[in-house]
Amino acid sequence: MAVKEEERTLPLLPLRGLIVFPTMVLHLDVGRERSVRALEKAMVDDHNLILLATQKEVHIEEPTPEDIYQIGTVAKVRQMLKLPNGTIRVLVEGLKRARIEEFVGDDECYIVRYLELEGEDEGGQDIKALMRAVLDHFEQYLRLSKKLSPEIYSVVVDIEEPGRLADVITSHLPLKIADKQTILEETNIQARLEKLLSIIHNEKEVLELEKKISSRVKKQMEKTQKEYYLREQMKAIQKELGEKEGRTGEVEELREKLAELKADDSVKEKIEKEIDRLEKIPTNSAEGGVVRNYIDWLLDLPWQKETVDDLSLDKAERILDEDHYGLEKVKERVLEYLAVQQMVKKLKGPILCLAGPPGVGKTSLARSIARALNRNFVRISLGGVRDEAEIRGHRRTYVGAMPGRIIQGMKQAGSSNPVFLLDEIDKMSMDFRGDPSAALLEVLDPNQNHTFSDHYIEIPFDLSKVMFITTANAIHNIPRPLLDRMEVLYISGYTEIEKEEIAKKYLLPKQLEEHGLSKEQLQIQSGAVLKLIRNYTREAGVRNLERAIGTLCRKAAKHIVAGEKKKVVVTARNIESYLGPEKFRYGRAEETDQVGVVTGLAWTEAGGDTLSVEVTLFPGKGKLTLTGQLGDVMKESAQAAFSFIRSRAEELGIDPEFHEKNDIHIHIPEGAIPKDGPSAGITMATALVSALTGIPVSRDVAMTGEITLRGRVLPIGGLKEKSLSAHRAGIKHVICPQDNEKDLQDIPKSVRKDLKFTTVSHMDEVLKLALVRDPYAGKKS
Repeated sequence: MAVKEEERTLPLLPLRGLIVFPTMVLHLDVGRERSVRALEKAMVDDHNLILLATQKEVHIEEPTPEDIYQIGTVAKVRQMLKLPNGTIRVLVEGLKRARIEEFVGDDECYIVRYLELEGEDEGGQDIKALMRAVLDHFEQYLRLSKKLSPEIYSVVVDIEEPGRLADVITSHLPLKIADKQTILEETNIQARLEKLLSIIHNEKEVLELEKKISSRVKKQMEKTQKEYYLREQMKAIQKELGEKEGRTGEVEELREKLAELKADDSVKEKIEKEIDRLEKIPTNSAEGGVVRNYIDWLLDLPWQKETVDDLSLDKAERILDEDHYGLEKVKERVLEYLAVQQMVKKLKGPILCLAGPPGVGKTSLARSIARALNRNFVRISLGGVRDEAEIRGHRRTYVGAMPGRIIQGMKQAGSSNPVFLLDEIDKMSMDFRGDPSAALLEVLDPNQNHTFSDHYIEIPFDLSKVMFITTANAIHNIPRPLLDRMEVLYISGYTEIEKEEIAKKYLLPKQLEEHGLSKEQLQIQSGAVLKLIRNYTREAGVRNLERAIGTLCRKAAKHIVAGEKKKVVVTARNIESYLGPEKFRYGRAEETDQVGVVTGLAWTEAGGDTLSVEVTLFPGKGKLTLTGQLGDVMKESAQAAFSFIRSRAEELGIDPEFHEKNDIHIHIPEGAIPKDGPSAGITMATALVSALTGIPVSRDVAMTGEITLRGRVLPIGGLKEKSLSAHRAGIKHVICPQDNEKDLQDIPKSVRKDLKFTTVSHMDEVLKLALVRDPYAGKKS
C-alpha cells in the first residue's frame, strides 16, 4: 500500500507528449509563459523543486486543471539555460511520484498542493520472477525492434530495485502517453511489473506480426524490384554509352506526352491501352512500328486544344479591307459571324462556299478570314481526288495505312478550331474506289461532324468548332446533297474600276517587294494600268494582271541592274516596248451595224464572255448547219429559234418558203472552245431574223436569254458575270429576260451606270430593240 506523507505545495509545470519517471534525468525545453514562471518560482525555493504532470491532450496551449493528469512526478531542477529563441532549456531529475490534491493558485502559474506516493517493496519470489520475465521479454523485444538500441539492455539488466526497473524500461519503450501514465500511476510494484510485462508482451507480438507481413511483402516485391533495378542499371549504362534507351525509354516518353495531352478520358484510355500493347511487343517486331505510328497520330491531334477567337469587328473589317478590295457580301458575312459569336459565345462553325472564276481571290480571302479571327489556317486541295480513303483514311489493317486529309489537316493546324479551306471542291471525281464527295457529307454537316469518324483513328473527332470554307469555279459540278450543306457566296469578278484599284493598292506593292524594287524605281501610270487591263488581260479575276505587272517589274529590274536606267516609268504610250503588241482588242462590240451578226453573252468557268453569233444564207434546200463546237443545249436553242421564225415568217415580212429555197448556216466563232448552256436562244433568233429580213443589228446591243417555240423569253443564270463581260467589251445596251430583273441589284453600281438594261418577256420586244428598224413595220404598211 502507498504511504502518505505530509502535504506540501509546489509550482506545477504541465508537460506535452512526455512523462518523467522517478530517477529519470532529462532535458526539457520550456517556452509557455506559465511554465516559465513556474520554473522561476521553483528556482526561488532553496530545494529547486517542481511538480511535473502531463497534459491529457498535446494540442491544448493553455491547459486547465481538468486537462492535466492527477498523478505526476516531483523533480529537482538541476540546471537552467536561456536559448536565443526565447525558450528555456532545463535539466530535471525525477524524484518521487506525487498526486495533485488541490490547485491553490493560478495567477502567474499553477501552484498545487500534492501528496508524495511511495510504493511498498514487498520482496519475495514473485517479484524476482516478474523481474526476470520482464527482462527476458524486453530482451526479445529489443531483438525485434529497430527503434531501440540493443545497448539499453545492458543498462537495465543491472537494476536491482523492481520499481525502478519498471520505470526505466517504460521510459525507453515507444508507448502511447496513456500507457506510460498507467505505469506511472501504479504504486503497487508487483502490479506495476505485471502491467509492464503485459504491455511488452503485446508489443512483442505486434513486432512479430509486422516482421511476418514484411517478409511476405518482401518476397512478393523481390521479383519486381529486381526487374526494376536491372532496368535502371540498363538505362544508366545506355545513357553512359550514349545509346537510345530502347522500347522502355520510348514508352516512358509516350507516357509523358500522354500526361500533358488535353483530351477526354475515353481518348486517354485508348492511348494508354495502345502504349501498354506497344510495351509488350518485341523490339524487332514489325508490328511495333505500326502501333507506334498510330500512338503518335493520337498524341499529335489537337483533341481539346483551341485558339482564342478575336471577336473585334473593327479589327476584322480592317484586315479584310487591307487584303481585298470589294467583295462586300463576303466581308459582311464574316462580320455577321463574328457578331453572333459575341452574342452567344459558341456557334457551330459555318460552311461557306466561295464560288467564282479563277483569280478573284477565293483562297486568299480564306486566309484573310483566318487572320481576322486569329485562328490557325490549313488548306487542302481536293482537285483530282477520286478515292474515298483520301477523306476518311485507310483501315489500319492495310499496309501503309494513314489518316485521311481531314485528320491530317487538323494535325497540321494544331488546334481544334482552325479555318479549314477545302480548295477546288468542284474538281473531285469518283471511280471504283468510292465517292469522296459522299464522304465529305459528314465532314460538312454541322449536325454530324462533332463525331467525325476516320477509319484510321477509329475514335470520333470533333469537327464542330472548325470553320470550313470551300472554293469552287462552278457549283453545277458539286453533287446536290453536298451543295445543300454549304452556304454559297458568289464572287463573280471585278469591274475595270475595281481591277485598277486592286492593281494600285495590292498587286503593284506586292510585286515591287518580291522583285526588290522601290516605288521610286518603278512607276506605272494610271493610263498604263488601264491599258494592261483592257489590252493585255481578259479575265474575271486579276491573276493575269498580276503576272503582267510582274513582267514589268522584271523588265525594270533588268534595266536598273544593267545601269541603263535609274528609274523606269511605264505609260500608256511606252507599255508596248515592255510587253509587246496588244493581245486583245478593247471592246468586242462591232464597229458598224451588221446584218446577221449579234453579240451574245455567255457564262464560263472563267467568268462571263461575249460571243458573236453569225448567220448567213445561200441558195439551197433548207439545210440548217450549226458550227462552233456547240453543245446539245445550244443546238436545241437554234432549232427552237428556227421554228419560231418559221411560225412568224409572214408577220416579219419573210418569204414563208424561205426554208425550202435557202440553206442556213449559224456559226459562233472561236470554234475550238466548247460552248453550251440555255442562254443563246434569243441571240440566234435575232441573228436569223436579221439575215432573213436584211435589217442590220445595232452594234451597241448585246443579249442573253432562252426562247420557246411561241417566242417567250425564259430566265437565265450568271447575269452578273455576263454583264461584267458586256461592260469589258464596250457594250452600251443589254437585253435580258424579265424574270432576271431581281438579279440586277447584284450588278456593281459602276457597271449599271455605264450599261442600259432592258428586260423583255417576248421575242417581239427583242427584235424591236435589237434591230435598227422594226421588222413588223414593213408588213403593217
